[in-house]
Amino acid sequence: MAKMLMDMAAESLVSLEIFFLTLLFAIPLALPVALARMSKCAPLRIFISGYLLIMRGTPLILQLIFVFYVPLKIFLALNIDVAYDRFVAVIIAFVLNYAAYFAEIYRGGIESIPKGQYEAGKVLGFTKNQTFFRIVLPQVVKRILPALSNEVITLVKDTALASTLAVPELFHYAKTASSQKFSTTPIFVAGVFYFIMNWAVAKAFSVAEKKLSYYR
Repeated sequence: MAKMLMDMAAESLVSLEIFFLTLLFAIPLALPVALARMSKCAPLRIFISGYLLIMRGTPLILQLIFVFYVPLKIFLALNIDVAYDRFVAVIIAFVLNYAAYFAEIYRGGIESIPKGQYEAGKVLGFTKNQTFFRIVLPQVVKRILPALSNEVITLVKDTALASTLAVPELFHYAKTASSQKFSTTPIFVAGVFYFIMNWAVAKAFSVAEKKLSYYR
């Protein structure tokens, strides 16, 4: 039992790596996607709307399979010898998926800010960009935190889908150990690990909301 716990703790580091790398790339990527979604340029807006529809309208597990196997088949068809790592495919799929969800959360937050905020910034001598980043964005962050926390908590649980591509993360190990031992104990233990990680995420967002309470 002790060895299993140690092994699962080690594999949970892979799950955490997927989690943090997804946030590292998806959170900043979501902002330009959200702005493009609100753009006055029709072709850009239509393209981004299509991307959002696909990412939000299809299962993440299907996107994982597509991102790994389709490029691999293309490389093989073109006789290109490229080492396409499964972990890299997982990160790409997760980032593209979560950037879409975060972008819609950002868009909702941005559009909830009264237009008078932009006019006030103009009166104070700020440029449009300065008004957005100094006045509007801090308020947006405060407003979107609850919705953002829900998506981040979902991300913790979704890391289990990396097992679809046989990436040796926590849930992949739990399934393998469960099959070898003919026991569901490893699955339940993995559930405890996910619960602890989600508790930490929820606590972090709770602290962040309290820190930003001065925007009320």
